[in-house]
Amino acid sequence: MKTGLVLEGGANRTLFSCGVTDAFLEHDLMFDYIIGVSAGAAWGASFVSRQKQRNKQIVDRYMNDKRYMGFNNMLKLNNRCYYGLDFAYNQIPNKLIPIDYETYRNNPCEFYAVVTNLETGKPEYLSVPRDDKDNKLLIATCALPFLFPIVMIDGKPYMDGGISDSIPYEKALAEGCDRVVVVLTRQADYRKSTEPISHLINIFYRKYPAFCEAMKHRTDNYNNCLDRLAGAEKNGDVFVIRPKNIADVSRTERDLTKLDRIYNEGYTYADIHFQEIADYLK
Repeated sequence: MKTGLVLEGGANRTLFSCGVTDAFLEHDLMFDYIIGVSAGAAWGASFVSRQKQRNKQIVDRYMNDKRYMGFNNMLKLNNRCYYGLDFAYNQIPNKLIPIDYETYRNNPCEFYAVVTNLETGKPEYLSVPRDDKDNKLLIATCALPFLFPIVMIDGKPYMDGGISDSIPYEKALAEGCDRVVVVLTRQADYRKSTEPISHLINIFYRKYPAFCEAMKHRTDNYNNCLDRLAGAEKNGDVFVIRPKNIADVSRTERDLTKLDRIYNEGYTYADIHFQEIADYLK
C-alpha cells in the first residue's frame, strides 16, 4: 500500500494546509509520496522535516516584515521579486527558523515539487533535493509570473507549477499511490476566473509562446481538474480536505487573525477527522 499526499498552492492561503499537516504530525502520520505545488511544496518541506508549527512560527514572526514580502523587494536589482529571496529562502530556513536537515534527509518519503517549463508550457515533477540550502527548486515552484524572476535549473527556465498542474493528484495516482489525500486551499464552490492581467502575459513572456499558451488555458484547465477531482472523490479514489470559507483570505494576506483562523481550521479538521483519514489510508 502506497500512500500519497497532494498539497495545492495558494501562497499565504496555504497556511490552511500547514494546520492539516501539523495535525498529521501530532498523530505521527507520514506519507510514502508527497507532491506539492508552489507554497504547497515550499511549506510542505516542514512536514517532511517533521517540524510541527514551524510554518506558523514563520508567519507569526515575519509575515509583516518587509524583508519577507512586499513590493519594495521588487525594486532591488539583485532581487526583482515580491518576496525577499535571500531572506525567505536562505536566512529563514538556514539561520532564523532552520529546517532540521538531518530529519529532512532521513525521511524516506518521496518528495516532489511541480514546476512549469517555459519552453514547453508543460509541468515537470522534480524531486526536491534534501541538501540544497539555496532552495532553488522551491523558489521555482513558487515563481508566479510578474512577481518572481524566471528560475533556471540545469539550463531550463521554470516558473510556478500551478500554471500547468495546480492539483497533481493524477500524477500521484500515476506514480502508484493506492490512497491519496488531497489538501486544497479553496472552498468547495470555488471556480477560477480569468485574471485581469492575463493579457500582459503575451507581452512580458513573448519569448516563450508555449508558456503564454499554457497561461491562456490555465483557468479552464484548473476548473476542469476540479471537476475530475470531484468525480475521483465521489468514487473514493481520493480523500479531499478543503477549507469551508477562505474567500476573504488573499494570496498575500498579512492579517494574522485571518491566517490564524485558517491554520486552526485546517488543524481542527484533520484532528477531528483523523480516524476517518487513517481508515481511508488503510
